Amino acid sequence: DVQLQASGGGSVQAGESLRLSCTASGFTFDSYAISWFRQAPGKEREGVSRIRGSNGRTNYADSVKGRFTISSDNAKNTVYLEMRSLKPEDTAVYYCNLVMRGSDYWGQGTQVTVSS
Repeated sequence: DVQLQASGGGSVQAGESLRLSCTASGFTFDSYAISWFRQAPGKEREGVSRIRGSNGRTNYADSVKGRFTISSDNAKNTVYLEMRSLKPEDTAVYYCNLVMRGSDYWGQGTQVTVSS
């Protein structure tokens, strides 16, 4: 079974950093792209960043460019989201996502709270 396990969230002050992890199992990790999404209270879920397993190419939402870095460790089947210079508007539940053969898989989410 495909499983995605997100971790690393927490409560920080504005300007601080956090690193999220998404550990995956049940599929060939380096054959697919893994994405991070987030959902703030009362808002729709939005894409944050994506990394392609085949070539390591990355994409970022404009709101996080220059502050967030996505990376992967194929040996550990883990994707990381390094978040720097956090802002209160980054407060959300962060989810990792896999789309494989037309099916969506989601991790359980990890809460990030940034206070001013």
